[in-house]
Amino acid sequence: KRLFDIVVSGLGLVILSPFLIGIAIAVVATSGFPILYISTRVGEQGRRRIPVLKFRSMSHDADQRKEDLQELNHRTDGPLFKIKNDPRITPLGAFLRRWSLDELPQLLNIFFGHMSLVGPRPHLPEEVKLYSDYQRRVFAVKPGLTGLAQVSGRSDLKFDEEVSLDLQYIEEWSLM
Repeated sequence: KRLFDIVVSGLGLVILSPFLIGIAIAVVATSGFPILYISTRVGEQGRRRIPVLKFRSMSHDADQRKEDLQELNHRTDGPLFKIKNDPRITPLGAFLRRWSLDELPQLLNIFFGHMSLVGPRPHLPEEVKLYSDYQRRVFAVKPGLTGLAQVSGRSDLKFDEEVSLDLQYIEEWSLM
């Protein structure tokens, strides 16, 4: 699986490099630097912290404003924080997120071994602190860029459904 991750992410980075450069230029042109947002997430085994890379899709002060927006969280069924029509998202960021283009820099995370192409999405340490023992089972494998939960409904799923799909992947995955 690691060899597959290296080959596919390496090819993806090479093939998509003009596109990645174009997105980087668009981010700078519409909202300035920095181009990338680095989010510290919980990795494999729940102990390791990984620097998840994303094209910046929110305002510069997004992390500071999160506390003030807690009452707008629509993911009240679990520890995750999501806001529909988040006011911190830039116009370009809305486009990037709509097509998941903001996550393309995670090909670097995959290439360097922080993540895998497929696996449970990594979450924030403050969210993970609220996981039950059952939910922590998702840390049995390396987190991924995409996974069964992402292709089955993403943030429209209830948190327990997301965990169940991630655990299904962990228990049933094969290279095929």
